[in-house]
Amino acid sequence: MHALLVEDDDRMAHALGTALAQRGHTVRRVGRALDALRHVHEAEFVLLDLGLPDLDGLELLRRLRTVCDAPLIVVTARCEERDIVQGLRAGADDYVVKPFRMAELIARIDSVRRRTDAPSAVDRTRVDEQLVRAGDVEIDLAGRTVTVGGAEVGLTRREFDVLAFLAARPGEVHSREEILDRIWGDAFLATSRSLDVHVSGIRTKTGRSGLVRTVRGFGYQLGAGDSERNPR
Repeated sequence: MHALLVEDDDRMAHALGTALAQRGHTVRRVGRALDALRHVHEAEFVLLDLGLPDLDGLELLRRLRTVCDAPLIVVTARCEERDIVQGLRAGADDYVVKPFRMAELIARIDSVRRRTDAPSAVDRTRVDEQLVRAGDVEIDLAGRTVTVGGAEVGLTRREFDVLAFLAARPGEVHSREEILDRIWGDAFLATSRSLDVHVSGIRTKTGRSGLVRTVRGFGYQLGAGDSERNPR
């Protein structure tokens, strides 16, 4: 597969490029945000450093997500929880903090590729209709769109995957491990905040805090879509 490596540090770029090449990937390395935007349409997956000289990495991530749906992993020295949450909310499929073990990064790349290359995580064999309604929220499972009061809401790919998985079985409560396994491909990510961040993003962007209902100590369920309902 062809990787776009966005990294301005020459030594790190060489190490990453060599490791990817050894795995059979072709690599285009760029060190500036403008070059990343120019070449991202070629990429089958993206590794993105946030510390770039010409544009903040999070802003670049947001721009990349408007023109590219390829799997994207942030690889950065920024380790504060706020940075990790912002990166995931901006559309990153994973977030790896430097320094890291190369074997771990390669494993994460493989995991992200498996998840994003696989068919939709929603098992549609149990869905009678492709359009699921919760209050004034409509979830189009086939078209991958969400509308609230008739206005379309822009969710990230992963946010939609989580919401669609819950909408496919609106009467069921799903454990955190089940959701992580089906959407992220790894139930052992239960200690991470990735799922919580994406659920929060769904609630915030739709303006419907009750759309995803928290079942304390267990997991989540599709709610009524009521904006006044407490999700906790």
